[in-house]
Amino acid sequence: MKKLWFGLIFLGLLFSFINKSPVTITNILFFDMGKSVELIISLIPIMAFWTGLMRIVEKTNILSKLSLMLKPMVGYLFKEVQHDAKAVNAILMTLAANLFGIGNSATAFGINAMHEMQKSNLRKNTASNAMCMFLIINVSSIQLIPLNVIKLRADSGSANPSEIMIPTLIATAFSTIVAVIFAKYCERKKI
Repeated sequence: MKKLWFGLIFLGLLFSFINKSPVTITNILFFDMGKSVELIISLIPIMAFWTGLMRIVEKTNILSKLSLMLKPMVGYLFKEVQHDAKAVNAILMTLAANLFGIGNSATAFGINAMHEMQKSNLRKNTASNAMCMFLIINVSSIQLIPLNVIKLRADSGSANPSEIMIPTLIATAFSTIVAVIFAKYCERKKI
């Protein structure tokens, strides 16, 4: 991956000098990078709030109750780990973070979920069906409230930043349903 990034940077520099516009690189280095840092700093409060809220949910009984309510769904999607409470709770935390559109906060929970599932994986060098299903659902991730996108739209001056909620819900629900169907098909075919 490092070679790819260095290659892309080198090509960018090379083309800027070929086109006789090294000023473009200076603008990118100083102006656009500054805007990137501002963007990251503006997203920190949302991430901190939701990560803190998810930690509270993790430490209270709420997660256990949620786990009981979603037991049939978890049993169907993650058969191999359905009786592992730590793995199920980590999966639910990740899915909840993704539902609220805070994928950045879901990363830590996702790593924890994979770690817990790996403990019960019999073939350590191969991802289990539960791990593959988790990854597929995590990548396609249904979003009820895409908070990061709403925040970015609000910061950009959108008149109605939350108008994307319904289209986002439809698109992500469709992608998740298709992903789960495909994963279950591959699981049955042992691909």
